[in-house]
Amino acid sequence: MGFLDKLFDKSSDQQQVGKDFYEAIKNRRSIYAIDKNVKISEEKIEEIINFAVKHTPSSFNSQSARVVVLFGEQHDKVWNITRETLRKIVPAENFSDTDQKMNLFGSGYGTVLFFEDQEVIEGLQKQFASYSENFPVWSNQSSGMLQHVIWTALELEGLGATLQHYNPLIDDEVKAAWNIPSSWKLIAQMPFGNPVAPAGEKEFQPLSERVKVFK
Repeated sequence: MGFLDKLFDKSSDQQQVGKDFYEAIKNRRSIYAIDKNVKISEEKIEEIINFAVKHTPSSFNSQSARVVVLFGEQHDKVWNITRETLRKIVPAENFSDTDQKMNLFGSGYGTVLFFEDQEVIEGLQKQFASYSENFPVWSNQSSGMLQHVIWTALELEGLGATLQHYNPLIDDEVKAAWNIPSSWKLIAQMPFGNPVAPAGEKEFQPLSERVKVFK
C-alpha cells in the first residue's frame, strides 16, 4: 500500500501515517544525479500527477494549474531545446557548465512541465475586480504547492527530482513543440529519475529566528 493509499484507508495507523508524512517532507530534496532506471511504471507516475493536480488547492477553486508530462524522446527533447536556447546567449567559453547541467537533467527518466492558465486568472480578475492584483500571486502560490506535492510524491516512490526555471527563455519553443495553448504560462520544469547519488548536506537557520508563537 502506497502512502497516498494509506491517507485514505480508515484502517491505517494514523500515527504512523503522520510519521511517514514528516519523513516524506524531510526526504524531499534536490537530486541532480539521476538516470533512467526507474522501478515504477509510467502509469503510476501519471496516477501520482493526476492525483496531485486534482487535490492541490487553488484560490477561489480556480483550478488554473496545467501540467505536461514528458517521457522518453519527449523528455530528451525539452532539454535539447533548453540547451540550444542557452547556447545562443551563454558565451562559448562558459558553456561547458551549462552543457553539463543539461546532460544531468536529460539523463533522467522524465520531466514535468508546470503551467498556469492565464485565461482562468484573467477571468477571475474581471469577476472579482477588488482582488485583481492578487490573482497572479495566488496562482503562483498554488503552483508552488502543486510542485511540492508532486515532488514529495515522486520521492515517496523512490524517485529523485529537482525544480528548474528556464522560463521565459524556452517558452515559445516549448509551446510550439507540444502545441501548448497560448494562455498557458510556463512556471517551472521538474526533471526526475532514479537517484544515483544522494543530495548534499543542508544547513538550517534556527527556527527561533523564523517562527513566532503567541499564546
